[in-house]
Amino acid sequence: MAAGAASRRYVGPLLCVNLVMHAAVLGLAGWSLNKFIDGETHRHLGGNTSTGYLLVFSLMAGVVGVCSVLPGFLHVRAWRGETLAAAASTGLISWALTALSFGLAFKHITLGNRGRRLRTLEAFIAILTLTQLLYLILLHAGSLDCGMFSLRCRNCDDDGLRNLRCERIHREELDTSSKSVRDAGA
Repeated sequence: MAAGAASRRYVGPLLCVNLVMHAAVLGLAGWSLNKFIDGETHRHLGGNTSTGYLLVFSLMAGVVGVCSVLPGFLHVRAWRGETLAAAASTGLISWALTALSFGLAFKHITLGNRGRRLRTLEAFIAILTLTQLLYLILLHAGSLDCGMFSLRCRNCDDDGLRNLRCERIHREELDTSSKSVRDAGA
């Protein structure tokens, strides 16, 4: 089985897992930030000097992560070069913010004095960093099949994820600079 066909099979379920985990991060971080801003002391909250930063960056990573799932689902549905750019760029930005939140979670763990909800948030952030990275790896592994995303291939059709066929572009179609100069002079 080709790497691209295998990755296409796993990207969809991984996107569902990422969506649920991003929603959980949003819920936990939102609740904790609300309690933290109000100055309420909750037995499950705890906190230290890095708590505010962790909560704000976790909220940003959660929002961008949920928004990055939509282009991912569109790419899984179409599986074309045009949709790969949107899925990869939003996925990369989401992973970068999640990795930043992971660094803050690590600092939060180091400082100690954390409640149960914050420990849960830290665990979700750590797992989400790895699953988001796995999503990006699978997304780019899917682009390896038959040169689907290269300049010499277009209209790539799949028949049951086994036989990928591409319509090759001829050299004359790629060299548009000389043709456009001739057409402009005529």
